[in-house]
Amino acid sequence: MSNPINNRYEFVLLYDVENGNPNGDPDAGNMPRIDPETGHGTVTDVCLKRKIRNYVELVQGDEVGYRIHIKEGTPLNQNHVEAYKAVDLDPGKKANLTGVDKARRWMCANFFDVRTFGAVMTTGDNCGQVRGPVQINFSRSIDPIMQQEVTITRQAVTRIEDIENERTMGRKHIVPYGLYRAEGYVSAKLANDPKKGTGFSEADLELLWDALVNLFEHDHSAARGKMATRRLIVFKHDSDLGNAPSHVLFERVDVERKADVTTPRSFSDYVVTVNLEQLPTGVEVIEKV
Repeated sequence: MSNPINNRYEFVLLYDVENGNPNGDPDAGNMPRIDPETGHGTVTDVCLKRKIRNYVELVQGDEVGYRIHIKEGTPLNQNHVEAYKAVDLDPGKKANLTGVDKARRWMCANFFDVRTFGAVMTTGDNCGQVRGPVQINFSRSIDPIMQQEVTITRQAVTRIEDIENERTMGRKHIVPYGLYRAEGYVSAKLANDPKKGTGFSEADLELLWDALVNLFEHDHSAARGKMATRRLIVFKHDSDLGNAPSHVLFERVDVERKADVTTPRSFSDYVVTVNLEQLPTGVEVIEKV
């Protein structure tokens, strides 16, 4: 892996969904998540982080330094045991602060998602806590969305006792169309801190950008419909502390529905404007998409 990053970044991610459910709400029968006050659609940060993890695992496999800690079929404590053994600690025995720190550093070095997003690793064998340098806000749709429930039929039946039935019924929940905006942060200070830094590197950063650009390309399914990253706009500071407040930079990215469009049906119904005039000194805009 390359050297830890030395610059602060913010980014704006625009992605859309067509006839799919970008993030079902288990408290609402898996209907698309929605802000009940405004009608805007929402997608949680953990939903996007899951897709990033899946992409990294698909690209890197179990390559050293790029394993995924939070994944299906692997108990978290199992990785903690592996960390203890790797740094010559006894699994099942309480480690001192020095030992916990050794285990924490080993987890950061070996697991991409720990090094990137952080983790609380205090269950089982204590591997400490990690505050990740990369954080992502909840996504929010540009316009209010419509939640649509579609009834479907299935030729097969599930239970043997229903063999006489010709078919069974089911339901799918979709958003006919929605454009979503997510905002994120990358902190060089949290990557480089001598005591608590994760070692998030330049190579990790490039992999993160690659994952955000290709977030949905290997995540297609009938449930999620047609989803795609439309724009990825990055603000790069020339220092680790940064040269401007993040909200000031986010406000430079404006997304508006075209004046003659009543009901948006595609990304072409929107206009995306990035204000490049009088950028704060030391801030560069990089458009990945």
